[in-house]
Amino acid sequence: MEKFKELWALYRYQIIAGTVALLAAIALLAYRTVKPAPSAEPASLSSAASSALVNSDASTVSNRSPTRVCVDVKGAVQKPGVYYFKRGARIQEAIRAAGGALPNAAMKDVNLAKELADQQIIYIPAEGEQVANQAPAGPAAADPVTGKAPVNLNTATKEQLCQITGIGDKKADLILEYRQQHGQFKTVDELMQVSGFGEKTVAKIKEQVAV
Repeated sequence: MEKFKELWALYRYQIIAGTVALLAAIALLAYRTVKPAPSAEPASLSSAASSALVNSDASTVSNRSPTRVCVDVKGAVQKPGVYYFKRGARIQEAIRAAGGALPNAAMKDVNLAKELADQQIIYIPAEGEQVANQAPAGPAAADPVTGKAPVNLNTATKEQLCQITGIGDKKADLILEYRQQHGQFKTVDELMQVSGFGEKTVAKIKEQVAV
């Protein structure tokens, strides 16, 4: 014990300093071990935010996919015009959106349950108006000479009209313009009322078209 007292008296300052340094080193090591890495959590959050952003964009693109149809309602209705509907809507809904049918509308042959198609023209005839019967469901019979099905003047796109012999971009546009202004063709011969279509022209393409 006497020897320990002598050593303490000689080296007490060195012992105290060493002890303090050792305790400080232990405390620093413990602090570094317990403290989380500063960049780990932000990086994780950044990754999660990025993932959420990607998922949000994907959802937005999905929601923008075409889910509506645009139809043109004409004829004996209260408010003729262009209307938009959810895909799967029926003709009955289109007539209702156009204010309903007029009192003189001939609804006998109108298929109210038919599903709407994009860019479709819905023409409601009046009583006594001569309207060609609608073609039955399914593809039209093919022409025995060309092997091609007739092009429906009331539903054809510009590209389909241009497939008719003798009809180019300009005449196809004239047909679409006439259809937009006057509604559906009642007969193929009504083509002669379109600018640029005379009796001879209509006779040449008569077998290639239908209403």
